[in-house]
Amino acid sequence: MMGSTAQQHAVMCDEEFYLGIDGGGSKTLAIAVDRHGRERGRALAGSANYASVGQEEAVRQVWLAAERALQAAGAKSRPRAAWIGLAGLDRPADHVVLYPPLAALADQVHVTNDAELPLAALEQAVGVVLIAGTGSIALGRDASGCLRRAGGWGYLLGDEGSGYDIGHQALQAATRAADGRGPHTSLLPRILADWGLERAEDLIGAVYHGLETAAVARLATCVFAAAREGDLVARRIVGNAATELALAALVVSNQLEFPDNVVPLALAGSLLVREAPFRAQILRRLRARRRLGQVVIVEEPALSAAKAAIHLESVLPSQNASCSSLQPLSER
Repeated sequence: MMGSTAQQHAVMCDEEFYLGIDGGGSKTLAIAVDRHGRERGRALAGSANYASVGQEEAVRQVWLAAERALQAAGAKSRPRAAWIGLAGLDRPADHVVLYPPLAALADQVHVTNDAELPLAALEQAVGVVLIAGTGSIALGRDASGCLRRAGGWGYLLGDEGSGYDIGHQALQAATRAADGRGPHTSLLPRILADWGLERAEDLIGAVYHGLETAAVARLATCVFAAAREGDLVARRIVGNAATELALAALVVSNQLEFPDNVVPLALAGSLLVREAPFRAQILRRLRARRRLGQVVIVEEPALSAAKAAIHLESVLPSQNASCSSLQPLSER
């Protein structure tokens, strides 16, 4: 019996683990998998948005999430590889600041913007990713390693088709309806009920007294519900959002080279994962303009990244590749 126990301990010590880490604006999720891609542990930590919390805190939260996930997995040694996606990492200069303190997290470490993580769900991490949650962005990579993006400008400059964009348009439609400047819409009573307000005038205090962008983005749920029930204003807002997201994906795909012009596509973010009719609208618009290949819905980018980390060296090119900048398109 003792020999069997010692053998099991030796096997555990010899186990290889791989990490996928999604460092977003509200939380950091780390997932550890074994060499077969089976999830063995996961853990949460705080925000690792470099642009919001700074370098030191972002790195601390990544390490915290990673250590907790590895502890849950029963890891006895450093993981073989890790793919880390961080919100706010947009420029080569950001990578220079963030990579060194994270390099010791695994034998091989790949640090990218968090928007790149869904690429891990596509074969060889090649294709286009479309993300729509509170914000929105499209990003793509071809077999040569070139990266291109559209969107991701934030709620003041863009994020068309995002939850915030949809919620903001709903608020505008509701106030126009309240004035009589716009058509009647069920969005007004829906928003008032959702926010616990009695009159349209109460929206002023609710919006201008420290309202977070996430609260506006959550109104997208009201818009989708109204659209399903036939509200024409809500349907127009949803349709416009689908058009904008499809446009972003098309712009990215047109700047990259794919075999036979067939574009693999990964869809991520709460709006695209949970709202099937909305997702279908976007796919119809895309298929009218481009040939789509593999289409994957990515519910947990961190898990996809952890599995891709098993073959990290063969899947991803050097991070010094000349095409890998995530600068906005206008800066290229």
